[in-house]
Amino acid sequence: MKTPKGRKVNMTTRTEMLAAETVNDPRWADVAARDAKADGKFVYSVKTTGVYCRPSCAARPARPENVQFHSTAADAERAGFRPCKRCRPDQPSLGEQHAAKVGELCRFIESAERVPSLEALARRVGLSAYYLHRVFKAVTGVTPRAYAAAHRAKRVRAELDRSSTVTEAIYGAGYSSNGRFYEEANGVLGMTPTNYRAGGTNMDIRFAIGECSLGSILVATSERGVCAILLGDDPNELARELQDRFPRARLIGGDARFEELVSKVVGFVETPRVGLDLPLDVRGTAFQQRVWQALREIPAGKTASYTEIAKRIGLPKSVRAVAQACSANALAVAIPCHRVVRHDGGLSGYRWGVERKRALLEREATG
Repeated sequence: MKTPKGRKVNMTTRTEMLAAETVNDPRWADVAARDAKADGKFVYSVKTTGVYCRPSCAARPARPENVQFHSTAADAERAGFRPCKRCRPDQPSLGEQHAAKVGELCRFIESAERVPSLEALARRVGLSAYYLHRVFKAVTGVTPRAYAAAHRAKRVRAELDRSSTVTEAIYGAGYSSNGRFYEEANGVLGMTPTNYRAGGTNMDIRFAIGECSLGSILVATSERGVCAILLGDDPNELARELQDRFPRARLIGGDARFEELVSKVVGFVETPRVGLDLPLDVRGTAFQQRVWQALREIPAGKTASYTEIAKRIGLPKSVRAVAQACSANALAVAIPCHRVVRHDGGLSGYRWGVERKRALLEREATG
């Protein structure tokens, strides 16, 4: 029995429509490119095989008219599809597995009395030392040694705040000798331990206050780099905030040369896409350092949610702590905490006001 010509035309038209619908979906580009960055965002099913895959699956490409997209693996299975045995979309992605392992190692480093060796860390998660080094840096932005050093710096600060002597603080933070600590003290604290306990005594902080379209702006530098960029409505309040941050440091008003630095920062505020190539004196806990490094990797014109940042640093349940690290940032625009938004894209709290946050994002979006 011959198929009526009209029916054949209708079937061809329907196939073309299904193919066009798939190709016009932005997710198809991720599937065609086998983009691993899209893994976890959706899965796709192929009706001719009855399986569903993650976007990066290396299987032979399916014809677009046979493809459907699903938000989750559960959605695909409810539609009657089974997981691909090649890419295993019902299992955590490689990136998620790496993030979980790095998160486990971060907690292990933080609880260890002594800094674990790279080999010991690698054995703990079943990876080679070379591969772990790459994975750890990709997830956190720092090497395992740098992470351990940053965490030890946090312990040193806490011990210096509560111990009766510097020596007691040094051993309480896990250092085996005074000599080893003093070799690292400036890098760990940005000053000598005695000066740290004294709130920055004998430390010079140069600063100046200018004006920009977002209000008043204070820029301050230590000998290591820019240590504060503060925004506000009242110049006097900005100066008091700086003094509270370095209560016993010598605050020195900037000269004409320093004003050029302020102008450079103001220029970056007005046109953020030009970039800000300045040395920074970034002070914070190990966790804050990881969050701030993740923020600096968000391109101008783009945003990320607090949840996404928590996942990037390997601690997906630390969303609230990520928000707290953003609010503790004292380097406005240089560490772009304004690029972090709620999961629905809405603007939430910002240390220097939501309106300033909106203005910065609008400038970056328009170039």
